[in-house]
Amino acid sequence: MSVRIEPMRINVPEQQLNDLIHRLKNVRWPQYFDGMDWDYGTNTEYLKELVDYWINDYDWRAQEAKFNQYDHYKAKVDDVGVHFIHIPGKGPNPMPLFMMHGYPWSWATLMRIVPMLTDPESYGGKAEDSFTVILPSLCGFCLSDQVPRRGFGFQDHPAVYRQILKELGYDRYGIQGGDWGGIITFPWGHQFPEDLIGIHINYMGIRMRDEIPDDERDPDLIRGFGLFNAPIKPRDPDSLKFWKAAAKFWMDQSGYSHVNMTCPQSFAPLVADSPVGAASWIVEKYHLWSDWKENFEEVFSKDELLNNIMLYWMNNTFGTAIRIYYESHNKPWKVKPGQRIEIPTGVLSFPKDIVPLIKSRVEEYYNVKRFRYMEKGGHFGIFEQAEEYAKELKDFFRPLRNGNDFASTNTKIKSECAVK
Repeated sequence: MSVRIEPMRINVPEQQLNDLIHRLKNVRWPQYFDGMDWDYGTNTEYLKELVDYWINDYDWRAQEAKFNQYDHYKAKVDDVGVHFIHIPGKGPNPMPLFMMHGYPWSWATLMRIVPMLTDPESYGGKAEDSFTVILPSLCGFCLSDQVPRRGFGFQDHPAVYRQILKELGYDRYGIQGGDWGGIITFPWGHQFPEDLIGIHINYMGIRMRDEIPDDERDPDLIRGFGLFNAPIKPRDPDSLKFWKAAAKFWMDQSGYSHVNMTCPQSFAPLVADSPVGAASWIVEKYHLWSDWKENFEEVFSKDELLNNIMLYWMNNTFGTAIRIYYESHNKPWKVKPGQRIEIPTGVLSFPKDIVPLIKSRVEEYYNVKRFRYMEKGGHFGIFEQAEEYAKELKDFFRPLRNGNDFASTNTKIKSECAVK
């Protein structure tokens, strides 16, 4: 693979921002009636409130300046353009950690935890636990380019990111992921285990391989889109609980996934043309999948929601991001029963996640050295419980550092970071 990396800055043209405001002011709202709540999807009254804030109070230039405090780069790996942020750690020997977001979120959702990892001493920790954090926009997501060809599934991501890390001068590193980021750790651990110091996840796929016993298998019985691999009736109580949660999610909450897997390009014009439509599709997932009590915004402020939406809107990548569902569904990747990743793995399971992880299931696929059931948190647990998650990452990776020298061998990257 050929690799070229260039520095970049976020700088949305003023004309594009003016066009956004025009679209927001001229939205045609759907019909609704009093009492129509979030059970129908995004609450229209809340969405109107959010759009009004977007027009009158949200300051993109202030958010842009905040993001540009960090070192942004654009890598071209063969024909795949990937945006990433490189944040050097403050400590004697920061460990490189490649952190992957999911859908419909972005690296902005990870920014809350980053200072706790790169500068732990400022948060009451030890400088020896610091990380150098690399945050990508996943291929096709946010500030990355669309993948300009058919068949690029989740199993194809690790090779691209690995080449970027090699170009940065990191031959050994840790990886962390939630949602699609967590799923991508699975092929990475099988394809390039020699690179990995450790893996940390808070989500894994529910279609990892065929789990139906031979005597219970019927190739014509699908039993719900996305549950093809589910055992008909698990004998283990924890597994039964897991698959019931998975079945409930697929039946009650996964309409978006069916669209993404079957006809992403039919949906793409809706979110490419309407910022309100894109916001509606994204905000509903934040509302549904996070752990909150009285007020949704006790977890996510309007600025935080809009930052995430803007990273898709301004690069027109909402429609390209959802192709990961289509490509991964139509180009399945599985390992043989009994094969698992032997890299040391840490896991956090959040109670309000869409399908909370159970230890016995993760142990089938990963060499689990540390597993914790959290008391609070949802699908965006790394944001919702950032302090707890930062402590967990430091505690998990501490014994795996083993006196390694993690300094980048890329003098160009090091000098650029030093100047900034």
